[in-house]
Amino acid sequence: MKIILDCDPGHDDAVAIILAASAISPLTIEAITTVAGNVEVEKNTLNALKVCDIIGLDVPVAQGAVRPLVKQPEIAEEIHGESGLDGPNLPATPERKAINQHAVDLIIDKLLTANEKLTLVLTGPLTNIALALIKEPKIKDNIEEIVLMGGGSYGNWTPAAEFNIYVDAEAAKVVFESGVPVRMFGLDITHQVLATDKTVTELKEMDHPVADFIAELFIFFIKAYKDHFDFNGGPVHDACTVAHLMDPAIFSFEHLHIDIETKGEHTYGMTVIDRDRVTGKEPNVCVATGLDENRFWSLFKNAIASYGN
Repeated sequence: MKIILDCDPGHDDAVAIILAASAISPLTIEAITTVAGNVEVEKNTLNALKVCDIIGLDVPVAQGAVRPLVKQPEIAEEIHGESGLDGPNLPATPERKAINQHAVDLIIDKLLTANEKLTLVLTGPLTNIALALIKEPKIKDNIEEIVLMGGGSYGNWTPAAEFNIYVDAEAAKVVFESGVPVRMFGLDITHQVLATDKTVTELKEMDHPVADFIAELFIFFIKAYKDHFDFNGGPVHDACTVAHLMDPAIFSFEHLHIDIETKGEHTYGMTVIDRDRVTGKEPNVCVATGLDENRFWSLFKNAIASYGN
């Protein structure tokens, strides 16, 4: 399966990239694109390049939207640190360079010239994809599916809204109403996938640089979630998207209708999930509703271990 990974690294975005590029992965990363989200887009781009340096991944990396479609940017330094990847000791400047093309144009070019449909894996705000759909609607014909982390039946940035959707709800509305198949991993599922101190220990026992890097990411991320949400672990949100594509048996889904709230004073960014089908609207999203946690972590460990072989 060929994918474009649009992200805002981000600890869990970094893990998603590493899983997708692992030796056991059936995925081919056609490009990585970055968007303003966890931190400013320039920092997210540097972080994506640094992750590629660590794992030796040579793919085009393109910088995208510097801000949401309508509102001002929102960042999550309290969760991801000032750099967006606080924790590991990383060089200030990556060896790799971003290409001289805007992410939106790269996404459009890749989709229009692909000889088979591509899957879009979205682990940050949806600004780039919304802009691509607006600029060139023909790309819809060559998108197999949009697989994203975002939303849920409750929020983590406001009581109603998850961060990725809240940052650019107008963009999310464009994507969810595009007619392209959408598969959503919301907080209801991703909060069940917690990296813990035990996970860190197991990574360190692998004794190779990629595992050590992720262990350092998790140490910071676990503390951030303990400090801010009193969680006993760090949710590896974004990795769920890639894990599903690597092993579809991990998660179960319901096909439901979702509207994106863009006008509510207290509910902006909410994914309004019609679980009981009361609206009569046609389902537009496959919503992750269950998972095999042991199967997820087995896949995770095998993927990271493959870097040490």
